[in-house]
Amino acid sequence: MNHFRTVVSPRPSPSKIGISDRILTIGSCFADIMGSRLKSAKVPTLTNPFGNLYNPHSIFKAIRYAIANELPTPNTFVKHQDVFLNYDLHSEVSSLHQDKLQSQLTEIIGTSHDFIKNAQWLILTFGTAWVYTRKDTGEVVANCHKQPKTLFTKSLMTQKQILNSFDSFYGNLKQLNPSIKIILTVSPVRHINDTLELNSVSKSVLRTSCYTIVQENPEIMYFPAYEIMLDDLRDYRFYKPDMIHPNVVAEDYIWSGFTTSYFEPSLLEFMKTWQNIQNALTHRPFHPTSTAHQAFLKELLATLEGFRGMVNVEEEIKQIEAQLL
Repeated sequence: MNHFRTVVSPRPSPSKIGISDRILTIGSCFADIMGSRLKSAKVPTLTNPFGNLYNPHSIFKAIRYAIANELPTPNTFVKHQDVFLNYDLHSEVSSLHQDKLQSQLTEIIGTSHDFIKNAQWLILTFGTAWVYTRKDTGEVVANCHKQPKTLFTKSLMTQKQILNSFDSFYGNLKQLNPSIKIILTVSPVRHINDTLELNSVSKSVLRTSCYTIVQENPEIMYFPAYEIMLDDLRDYRFYKPDMIHPNVVAEDYIWSGFTTSYFEPSLLEFMKTWQNIQNALTHRPFHPTSTAHQAFLKELLATLEGFRGMVNVEEEIKQIEAQLL
């Protein structure tokens, strides 16, 4: 059959994600998308605890904080107007008081440490190879936090720099959690502030780095989200109005490829059942107290209670119980 397009079909993964597997997703905003969908599928997931991170070095550095369960060094904190932030994290991790920010970071890093040491999967999404380096310390920052451009030097990470940074992080990770499996992705979101030409240069460095990492570490996998968006969905109807970010149709398509490649058959089957339950949970009756609707709620409650022990359904059970007479 002629599809009138180039279809990108992700290879079936030899390792499969089960419904009780713990997954940590870290990286660009595409990591948020994957994480939210995993959570919706009731897979235990921790999504971008440090906020969105875009370059590989900053992603690896943030995970090293979690692995060691250590706070960033004092010279990484910065104040912008009345807000305290940290150069190694996204601006959403911030506070009006430095001691409160440090307490916040202690909780985030501690939670991430406890999660990653028992996680089965780590999904890393690289957004850009362009980095900003502090002139005073020579350290790459995850976010400039609107500080003057004169404080930084912009440069393109080389493949060698990315691989060296990865090797350091990966050794620490395997010491903490020897059995964890990694999936690498390159974000399909284009960074047009770097210009389209330089975005292409950046993505090519990321992609070749992923290729080399997978070749040198057969236990690490690559999911082609970037290729699906650019080569399979080659049309602006799959973008949001900003013409940069994938829209829901594109997200659904990429997600379908991911689940087909990585999910155990039992998890795929559960997702179908859970989708029906989610549809039932969003049902808004004209007469909530009617006999028919109350019977519907009791049946739905019994179904949810049957999933106890398999997935966390406490929130949904409370939602139904609040509607019962």
